[in-house]
Amino acid sequence: MEKGKIVALEDRIPKLKEQRRRKANRRLVLLLILFFTMIVVIAYSQSPLSHVKTITIKGNGVYSDTELISQSGLSNNTNIWKIKKDETASRIKRLSEIKTVTIKTHWPNTVVIQVKEHKRIAYLKKANKFLPIMENGKIVKGRAAKKIPVNSPILFEFKEGAALNQMIKELEKLPSEISNSISEIHYTPKKTDQYHISLFMNDGFEVSATLRSFAEKMVHYPSIISQIDPNKKGIIDLEVGTYFKAFETEVEEKEVEQDKGEG
Repeated sequence: MEKGKIVALEDRIPKLKEQRRRKANRRLVLLLILFFTMIVVIAYSQSPLSHVKTITIKGNGVYSDTELISQSGLSNNTNIWKIKKDETASRIKRLSEIKTVTIKTHWPNTVVIQVKEHKRIAYLKKANKFLPIMENGKIVKGRAAKKIPVNSPILFEFKEGAALNQMIKELEKLPSEISNSISEIHYTPKKTDQYHISLFMNDGFEVSATLRSFAEKMVHYPSIISQIDPNKKGIIDLEVGTYFKAFETEVEEKEVEQDKGEG
């Protein structure tokens, strides 16, 4: 080998020692960082600093922040690392108008509760109270409303069950301009039809129908009333065909054609 390429062993030893020392120092620094990090985490988790300081509620309209926080069971004494998200969400979902709940924790001490509420479809008139009816068919008995939205249908004589569930499905199928024109819906079952209903419209007409085909036929309502003398009010029968019966003593009965182009 050339003379310039030869490195004496005694020259290499100090360099090897220095490299090993640097590696050892780096390992020691890393171990110290991990050690102190663990100490800080343990101290933080056991101290009041790890207690929940802020609870943020999002998506609520029916329930107040205070109601949801109380239902969650969380407080400023709750350790953020000990929160069981599934259990907390289940507690909140016990509220009748809550559809979904998502819980997130943000370091160092913030909890965010995101809720989605069931949509209110109508209101049930019970004595002097108006009870909200949710999209899931539940009647909220503990949150009676003194005032209701102008365009919300008012239901009478309904109770939780098949008829109410079908009523909700049919209302959700209707265009808003038609559902908004309904003032009252009465559950009036017959021996021949347990799904019979009677409607009172905002324009003064009454509608006799069955829930089995309610939305399908009710979408033609604007076309039907356009064929009737606006000065004559009466009952529009949608049970089988489509007929109009005036309220006058001398009952006038008229078959009304449905606009086949609508719906």
